[in-house]
Amino acid sequence: MFQNYFKIALRNLLKHKGFSSINIIGLAIGMAACLLILQYVSYELSYENFFPNKENIYRVQLNQYRNNELIFKSSENYPGVGPALKKELPEVIDYARLYNLGAKNNVVITWNDAPNGPVKFKHRRFLYADSSFLGMFGYAMIAGNPTTALSEPLTMVISESYAKKYFGTEDPLGKMLHMKDDDFNDELCKVTGVFKDLPQNTHLKFDVLISYKTLFSRFERAPERYGTTWGRKDMYTYIQVKEGSDLAAMRAQFPAIIDKYSPDLKNRNRRDEFVLQPLTDIHLYSHLTDEAEANGNGNAVYFLLVIAFFIVVIAWVNYINLATARALERAREVGIRKVVGAVRGQLIRQFLIESTLINLAALLLSIAGVFLAMPYFNQLSGMTLSFDIWKEGWFLGAFAGLFLAGSFLAGIYPALVLSSFRPIVVLRGRFRNTTGGALMRKGLVVFQFAISVALIAGTFIVWQQMNYMQSQDLGFNPEQTMVVERPGIMKRDRDAYRQSVDAFKTDLREVAGIRQVTASTTVPGKKMRFKAPVRKYNDIPENSVLFTASGVDYDFMDAFEMKVIAGRAFSEEYGSDSDTATVLTKAGARLLGFEKPEDAIGQTLKIEMFRWNPIVVGVIEDYHQESLKIDTNPTLFYMNLHRPEYYMVKVNPVNIRETVTEISGVWDRNFPGNPFEYFFLDDYFNRQYENEQKFGNMFAVFAILAIIVGSLGLFGLSAFTAQQRTKEIGVRKVLGASVSGIIYLLSREVISLVAIANLIAWPLIYYVMDGWLSEFAYRVNVDWAMLLLAGVAVLLFALLTVSFETIKAANRNPVDSLQHE
Repeated sequence: MFQNYFKIALRNLLKHKGFSSINIIGLAIGMAACLLILQYVSYELSYENFFPNKENIYRVQLNQYRNNELIFKSSENYPGVGPALKKELPEVIDYARLYNLGAKNNVVITWNDAPNGPVKFKHRRFLYADSSFLGMFGYAMIAGNPTTALSEPLTMVISESYAKKYFGTEDPLGKMLHMKDDDFNDELCKVTGVFKDLPQNTHLKFDVLISYKTLFSRFERAPERYGTTWGRKDMYTYIQVKEGSDLAAMRAQFPAIIDKYSPDLKNRNRRDEFVLQPLTDIHLYSHLTDEAEANGNGNAVYFLLVIAFFIVVIAWVNYINLATARALERAREVGIRKVVGAVRGQLIRQFLIESTLINLAALLLSIAGVFLAMPYFNQLSGMTLSFDIWKEGWFLGAFAGLFLAGSFLAGIYPALVLSSFRPIVVLRGRFRNTTGGALMRKGLVVFQFAISVALIAGTFIVWQQMNYMQSQDLGFNPEQTMVVERPGIMKRDRDAYRQSVDAFKTDLREVAGIRQVTASTTVPGKKMRFKAPVRKYNDIPENSVLFTASGVDYDFMDAFEMKVIAGRAFSEEYGSDSDTATVLTKAGARLLGFEKPEDAIGQTLKIEMFRWNPIVVGVIEDYHQESLKIDTNPTLFYMNLHRPEYYMVKVNPVNIRETVTEISGVWDRNFPGNPFEYFFLDDYFNRQYENEQKFGNMFAVFAILAIIVGSLGLFGLSAFTAQQRTKEIGVRKVLGASVSGIIYLLSREVISLVAIANLIAWPLIYYVMDGWLSEFAYRVNVDWAMLLLAGVAVLLFALLTVSFETIKAANRNPVDSLQHE
C-alpha cells in the first residue's frame, strides 16, 4: 500500500516540477537558515555547560550604593567575602577567589633554562586562583592533581598549548618559570599542573594560573590585603552551595553578614548589596563593571531564535498555500479515488506522503546548504563552529524535528482539505474553491508579509543605531593612534625606570612618521577601573560623588583634540601641575554643583582616598571613554608622567609599516627583554560594538532569507492564480480591457494584503525595537518613516515577484485563451 502511495506521490511531484521546485527550494532555505541559527543559539546557551557542578556554582556580585544611589554594579568583590560566606552560611560548601592580573598588569613569563635560549611570552589570560578553584569547577587536568596543584605559594598550572610552547615534548611538571610584571613583581614559580585547553564557551578564559597564596608574600600586610579585608574590591568570588539549597534564605542573611564584616559603611553613607549570579547566566545576562570578558546578549540570541522559527514557518506556509490553491486542480483526482473505494484516511496518508517527500528533498538540500554556508556563517557570527556539531545529539534531534514537524504541520491542513471533497459535487464539475479556503490563504500571505515588514524594519533600525553610534562625535579623535602598553619587565630602580620612560618618549618624537606622543594610565575604549569619592574642599563628606580618575601627561588632551571649555589643560609652564592641578569633564563639574564650567576654575577639591586636595585648572567637554551604550562618566584627570599604562602615538598614514618597525626598535632599545605588541585605537574602541555588529549582520542576512522564502511562495501562488484566471483575462481583453488595467486587477489584491500586513507589523516592531534600543544610553528613536520604508520595500518586492506572471498573463493573446470555449 505504502509503495503505491509513494509512486503516486512521486509521479505527482514530477508532473508539477515548477510548484515542487518552489516548495523544495523554499523549505530548504528555511531549514538551512534555521539549522545555522540553532547552532549559534545553542553555542551561546552552552556557556559553562561543561562544568560538572555548574548548577550549584554562583558568582557573588557586588552592588554599591552611596547616599541611597546606586553607583556601580561590579563582577568583582572584596577578598574577605568568600571566607566570610563559607564561615557564616552552612549551605556554602566552598569558595574560590580569582585575581585577574592579566587585565590589570602586563605580565611576561619566561623559561630561562630552555635549551636554545630563554622562551618568553606576554600573557593576557592570567589569573591568581585559590587552591579550591580547579577542583570546585572540575577542570580537566592532563598532569598534576587539581586539589593540590595550587595549594602552595609560587606554584602555577598552565594550559596544554602553552606547555607545548614553553617545553615542547619535555615534561612540564617541576619546571621553573620566571614571572615578571609591571608592578615590579619578580618570582620563580614551579609548574605543578597542566590543564586541558579551555573551550571557547566559557566566560573565564585563562592560560596561566598562579597560586593565590603567592600574593601573601608580596608585602607585610599582604595576607590581610588579599585574605580577609573588605576594603578594596578586586576579586572574582565564586561559591559552591549544597544541592537543593534555599537561595532566598541565603540572600536574606547577606545584609547581616555585610554589617558584621563591614560595620563602618553606614558612617560613610554607603550600603553594599550582594547578588548571587548563576554561573550559566553570566555570559548572556551579566553586564557589570570589571567583567572578565565582553559578554553576549541574551535578547539578541532569542531575537535570532524567533527569526529562525519564522523562516521555517514561512516556508511551511508556502507549502500550505500552494497545496490548497491547487485544490481545484486535484479535486477530480480525489473524486475518482473516492468513487473507486478510497476512504478519507487513505487520502490523508497519500497527501502526507507527498509532504514527506518534499520535506525529505528539502532537508537533503538544506544539509548541502549548511555545509556550503558554514565558513561564511562563522565569518558573519565571529564564531568557529565546525561540522562536528552533526555528531551532537541535540543537533540530530533538531534535524529530525524539522523534518517530522515540516512533513506533518505543512502537510496535514492540505491533506484534510483535499480529502474532504465530495465526489458527486466534484465529478459534476460544480466544485469551486471555498471562501473559507481563500480567506485562509490570504491570512497566511498577510502573515508572511507582516513578518517580512517586521524583519526589514528591524534591520533598518539596527543598522541606523549602529551607524549612529559609530558616527557620533566621541569628544576625542582616535584616528591614526597606535597604542603600546607599558613593559612587563621593568627596572626595579624607579628612577632608572623613569629615565627609560622619558627616553622612550623622546626617541619616539624623533621618528619621522610620528606626529605626537602621549601617555596615560588608561586608554579610550577601556573601562576605567579606578574610582574615587570627590567633593568640594569645604563640603561635608556625605556630599561626595564618585569620579572615574585617569592619569595623563602634558600632551594628552592636545594629542586627542579634546575641547577645553573653561580654564586650561595641563601645561609644563606651570610647575605645580603635577602636584596640585586637576582637570574635570563638564559632567564632573556639573555633578559637583558648579552651574557653569567657569565656576569650577580655581576651586579646591577634596579627595580623601588620595589624601590630595587639587585645584581645578580646567574643564573639558564630555567625551566617551566607553561606547555609546553607556552614559559619559564624570571624570577627573591628574598628572602622571612616569607610571603610564599606555603610550599612544599619533602616526602619519603614509609608510605605516616602516614607522611600526622604527617604533619597535625604539622599544627594544629602551625596554630590552619585553615583547613588542601594539594595536590601533580606533579598532580597539570599535571592538566594543562587536556583539551589536554581529547581531545586526545576522539579523539582516536572515531577514533577507526570510523575504526570499516568502517571495518564492508568492511567486508560485501568483503563477497559479494567473493560470486559473487565463480565460477571465481573455474575456476582459476581448471586451476592451487594457494591459495596464489587467496588471492592476491581478496586483491589487497583493497591495491590499501588504497594507493589512503593515498595520499588523508596525506596532509590533515598534514595541520590540524600542525595547532593544532602551539598552543604549545614546540611541536613535524608532522612526515611523523607517517603518513606512520597510512597508514600501515589501510592497515593491511583492509586486516584482508577481509581475513576471502578471505581465505575461496580461499580454497573452485572448484567442489562445478562448479558442477551445
